[in-house]
Amino acid sequence: MKVIGITGTIGAGKGTVVDYLMKEKGFSHYSVRGFLTREIIRRGMEVNRDSMVVVANDLRARHSPAYIIEALYDEAVASGNDCVIESIRTPGEVEALRKAPHFLLMAVDADPEIRYQRVVGRGSETDHINYETFLHNEAREMDSEDPNHQNIRRCIEMADIVLTNNGTIEALHRNLERQMALHHQAK
Repeated sequence: MKVIGITGTIGAGKGTVVDYLMKEKGFSHYSVRGFLTREIIRRGMEVNRDSMVVVANDLRARHSPAYIIEALYDEAVASGNDCVIESIRTPGEVEALRKAPHFLLMAVDADPEIRYQRVVGRGSETDHINYETFLHNEAREMDSEDPNHQNIRRCIEMADIVLTNNGTIEALHRNLERQMALHHQAK
């Protein structure tokens, strides 16, 4: 069983990588966003990026820095399929998944202006924001000394593969295939 964790910046293309792995490689998908959305609704809160951060940080503080990822990993193991877990946001989550056999951490990044246009274009409940709010949200999620809070920058630094996604979807797919092949050869 292969386990790929996906990390990266807002609007970089994490979902596009997940879709490719599901459709082309047969991976099962386990989503932190989906997990948190269910918990936000259960708590009677509005589903938006602020609620996602608050609930995620609360769950991590009450249980462990890797609580959400460990719950998703347990679901994945029970399925027995190759899986992709989206999206890894704390170093503690990376460290917990590093204990799993055949784990690979993949990061996706792109230029901020490109990512903002993608976010506006997808228009999910967490994406109705202006550019300044986008940059503020990203800054809040990039660095933290608290192990229960998001630290995307450190997760990207810990990645086995970093994909830069400033171009087309096809270019991203080619880069993904190339990087996975190189990683496999190196092992």
